[in-house]
Amino acid sequence: MDLNPDARGFANPGVDILEQDCSSRWGIDSDSLTVVFTSNFLEHLPAKSALEATLHEAFRALKPNGRFIAMGPNIRYLPGAYWDFFDHHLPLTELSLSEVLEKCGFHVEIKRARFLPYTMSRGVEYPAWMLRAYLAWPMLWRLAGKQFLVVARKPFSSGSKSAPQA
Repeated sequence: MDLNPDARGFANPGVDILEQDCSSRWGIDSDSLTVVFTSNFLEHLPAKSALEATLHEAFRALKPNGRFIAMGPNIRYLPGAYWDFFDHHLPLTELSLSEVLEKCGFHVEIKRARFLPYTMSRGVEYPAWMLRAYLAWPMLWRLAGKQFLVVARKPFSSGSKSAPQA
């Protein structure tokens, strides 16, 4: 899902791109996805209401037991540098994202304050073996990690909190 019309050109064959605002109703059936993954995206949403609407849509679209996985810059470790990107609007941590996920009916399973370095998109391109080594040594996350990782699951039970119907 992307608002950028150029996104189609970057997608692999067979990948469907939804060109739309993520906080509007998704063109996806309820209970149809197994995973929703987002990386370095949620902080670009214009307001907390857009984040909450997006999470409600993810909840609706996920199958019971489906996962929502998010990574993003943790403002706790980037208080000044976070705002160096003009299009960063929402200051998030693993705790604030977990709070709104639970409000939307998710069960948070993993919340790591420090996971990946702040950015890997500028400067040196590291070989894949270095990324694998970094991921294999969680003690390095405490030193270089400036992005959070949050994994949440849509519960099976119908008695759990659910997203409001649109």
